[in-house]
Parts: sequence; structure tokens; C-alpha cells
Amino acid sequence: MSHFHAVIWIDHREARVFHFSPTEVDKLVLHPDNPTKHIHHKANSIGSGHATADKDFLHAVIHAVADAGAVLIAGPGNAKAELVKHIHEHDPKLMKLIAGVETVDHPSDAQLVAYARHYLGAADKMTPQKA
Repeated sequence: MSHFHAVIWIDHREARVFHFSPTEVDKLVLHPDNPTKHIHHKANSIGSGHATADKDFLHAVIHAVADAGAVLIAGPGNAKAELVKHIHEHDPKLMKLIAGVETVDHPSDAQLVAYARHYLGAADKMTPQKA
């Protein structure tokens, strides 16, 4: 995968990673070893009711975009924030790759790539590109 741009759509069950150019797309789908079910907080119980992040899963997602020049992180819930926190704590040099973090529900692959092309195309006009 040698495309400059990448987009990650992530929730607690999967991460869809796309490296793309204006005309091409490479897709990778990653799954955690133990996907969590939706957990609800119950009254008078200890804990927040949220599952903890799968560190190996998040690390695999980071590794999948480490060669990109600009990355958009998207998803419907907290997993995208957990990914950013994991990057910040475990591979802070990759923080500079993050062009944005956006809440995006459940788009099709084509919709997600079109959104990322538009989003990162606007960002490209504001940042220098590496050769």
C-alpha cells in the first residue's frame, strides 16, 4: 500500500482501513481477538459499563496506517477516541499523521472513501505534501 492518504472507520467490532489515491483504493479489515458486545451500565453497579479497549487490535490498526502521510479516523462511537489515545500513548510520532477525527455512523465502503477523499482533499490544500 503506497498511497499517501488513508481512512480508518473503527468501532469495537472491526476496523476498515483504506489507503487511497484519486483513482485507486486498497482495503484491509481488522477484527479484535475478542469483539465486545454492546454493554449497558446498570444502576448500583461498579464500573462505567464500557468495555476496555483491545490494545492488540488498536496496535494492529496503527500498524496498518503507519506508512501513510495523512489519516482520517472515523467511526460512530468511542473507539475512534480510544484509537487516538492509544496512538498518543504508544506511538506519539504518528499523531502528526492524523488529519482529523470525525463521527461517521455506518457508511458503505464507497461512501467512506468518497468522504475521506473530499475531507483530505480540503486538508491537502492547507498542508505541504511530501515528495
